[in-house]
Amino acid sequence: MDELVDRTRISPSLGAPMATGLGRARALGALQAIGASSVGLARADSVTNEVWMTDDLVVRINRDASHRLHREAVLSQVLPPEVGYPPLIQHGGDVGDDWLVVRRLPGVPLSRAWPTLSTDERRAAVRKIASRLRAVHQTPCPRLDGLHDAPQLLDPAPSGSQAVQRLLNAIARAGQLPNVDPSLFDDAADLVRSTADALDPFDAGTIVHGDLTFENIMWNGSEVTALLDFEYARPGPPDLDLDVLMRFCALPHLHVAPDYEHLTKAEDYAEVPWWFAEEYPELFSHPRQLDRVRLYSIAWDVREILEFPPQESLTRLHKHHPYQRLSQALRGTHYLDRFNGEASVHY
Repeated sequence: MDELVDRTRISPSLGAPMATGLGRARALGALQAIGASSVGLARADSVTNEVWMTDDLVVRINRDASHRLHREAVLSQVLPPEVGYPPLIQHGGDVGDDWLVVRRLPGVPLSRAWPTLSTDERRAAVRKIASRLRAVHQTPCPRLDGLHDAPQLLDPAPSGSQAVQRLLNAIARAGQLPNVDPSLFDDAADLVRSTADALDPFDAGTIVHGDLTFENIMWNGSEVTALLDFEYARPGPPDLDLDVLMRFCALPHLHVAPDYEHLTKAEDYAEVPWWFAEEYPELFSHPRQLDRVRLYSIAWDVREILEFPPQESLTRLHKHHPYQRLSQALRGTHYLDRFNGEASVHY
């Protein structure tokens, strides 16, 4: 990523890095709690949580006051084997101070390997991801503690107009922030109201992954072996996972560990949405699919704008700031329009 970009100001879900010393102490405490050896304990690259690994185990440490890792521990017990989620060893700690220990799987995040893969290997990887994702989407979601920081400001409801109420309230608040054009948020509200019925109904009871980037997919050197990091998983319509996936394909360097941002290029992911559409056509089959995914994207960006208000006017902000993305969604120059063949803007 451009050095001028503050990662936490582009995507609040990334969070602020935990002090490594404290994280190591918590990882050691988790291993001690389960009677496991800490020999070889080393920190791993991670975008969201702090992650530590031994030769056999992975310890994930929650960075904020949430139920995310507890929720993932619950979900891990219902995910079908074909998803490939690693065996859960133990979950513990208090809310906001919890940890999760799983068996370490061989391999690396797919996003790390992707730049060196051939076209055939990439195509085969997408085929395997689609198969594993379909298994996720066919699994009923168990009852979970509330997810208070869901990436999209949408709520389960029998109609789209009900599902977008929290989003409309957030748009109204965002339109009152300094350094914004209120009329742009009025236009956003109009667009949300006029297309909300594309979500009818928004009350699916099966699991969506919630953070489907290639950073959360395991590659063992020859194939995809697992989908990881279900901390944002929740009940929802399967195509809700297209929001993060499409954003990742358009802006992949914003979603990977810092040490290989410079190797992560959007052009390497240009065919991925089309490959997914071939392998998992029902994920793209709604007659108003573009309206739905645009609503998902707006619901993500408005949340980010509120959490990280723009400090300058639109014309002076970095091109990847969520306020810029919201403006692009309204102008028809968004990455979704480009993937849909309706825009020629390159990012």
